[in-house]
Amino acid sequence: MKKLGNFIYAILAGAFIASGGVINLLMENKVVGAFLFSAGLFAVCTLGYNLFTGKVGYFFDNDPKTYTPFLLLVYVGNFIGAYLIAMIIKGTRLAPAVLEKASAVSQVKLDDTYLSLFLLGFMCNLFVVFAVEQYKNNPHSVGKYLGIVYGVMMFILCGYEHSIADMFYFSMAGVWSSHAIICMLVITLGNIVGGVVVPGLKKFKEKTERE
Repeated sequence: MKKLGNFIYAILAGAFIASGGVINLLMENKVVGAFLFSAGLFAVCTLGYNLFTGKVGYFFDNDPKTYTPFLLLVYVGNFIGAYLIAMIIKGTRLAPAVLEKASAVSQVKLDDTYLSLFLLGFMCNLFVVFAVEQYKNNPHSVGKYLGIVYGVMMFILCGYEHSIADMFYFSMAGVWSSHAIICMLVITLGNIVGGVVVPGLKKFKEKTERE
């Protein structure tokens, strides 16, 4: 039952991030779009949902044998949530506007190099983990939420690659192919490395200080 609960929370996280993607695409002003996109991560953090890009940052705090399957479960759940939102939007009057923007955004990603996608994915999750860490550990209530907003706005405005948001964009645009899957895996790998590098260095620092 715990696995089912984790899976449902992963689907919900994917759905909320995708909803943030819808808002971002509909806004003409990039700053406003980036600000409103943060509502997706805000919902994930405050409601305790399972988002792959956030959870991967705690890899070194858990047993890899049990945490790796958990992350895979979350990743699949996030995809289902993002895909479902894309299918829902396609059935509404919002579809033409969102589809046009999603197609343009997706094409930029598909035309990019794998190295660029990896590096942009890496940079993205530095900010996602920062945002999640601020929410979890900032002693000030205002700081918790500002951390989410600033972290999300930074990676959106910089054009960094968030794998779960990209799942929504690709699904909305209907561009899934072998090349798109490879691009998604490269972005995901970048998110993984970007998500574990700072916590890993922090663990290394703590270990050296104890020796």
